[in-house]
Amino acid sequence: MDVYDFDGTLYEGDSTADFLRFCAGRHPRILTTLPRTALAAFECLGLKWISKTQFKEMLYRFLPKVPDIHREVEAFWESHERKIAGPCRPQPGDVVVSAGPEFLLRPMCEKRGLALIASPVDPITGRTLGPNCSNEQKVVRLQAEYPGTPVRRFFSDSHNDDPLAALADEAFMVKNGRLEPWSFE
Repeated sequence: MDVYDFDGTLYEGDSTADFLRFCAGRHPRILTTLPRTALAAFECLGLKWISKTQFKEMLYRFLPKVPDIHREVEAFWESHERKIAGPCRPQPGDVVVSAGPEFLLRPMCEKRGLALIASPVDPITGRTLGPNCSNEQKVVRLQAEYPGTPVRRFFSDSHNDDPLAALADEAFMVKNGRLEPWSFE
């Protein structure tokens, strides 16, 4: 099977950040959650005081302020599907493994016939329902879903995915719109 990261690989940019901006533009009261989100980002990325899962839960505090989250996800993909671009060409049946929230990525993956493993997040409350699907957790989740299935090719834009790249027969880094052979750091 071929396996793909989503953000920065299949999607140009960060779909969660784009979704937050999209929702804030349509529902300005979401902006009230941003100061605490910025502080959480500093606590996670700068100071390392909180985990990525804790940061993401703070980030998703905007979700309860969105009146009809499923309609917003649909509207988001209507306007952002064009950002599914780049050098990767997944085929139906391929697998996307992403740290992004499952509720946001599932509609686009289903539309393209792709299986999805992503971070479990309640779209109504914003609560995380399990570990953030990143780094080694991607390997754990992939092996739980597809035990013993070999990974033929893997595609990502980040060395955070080194553990998953190590499983593949071939791995490729997406850089500046091109595919390059993976080199482990």
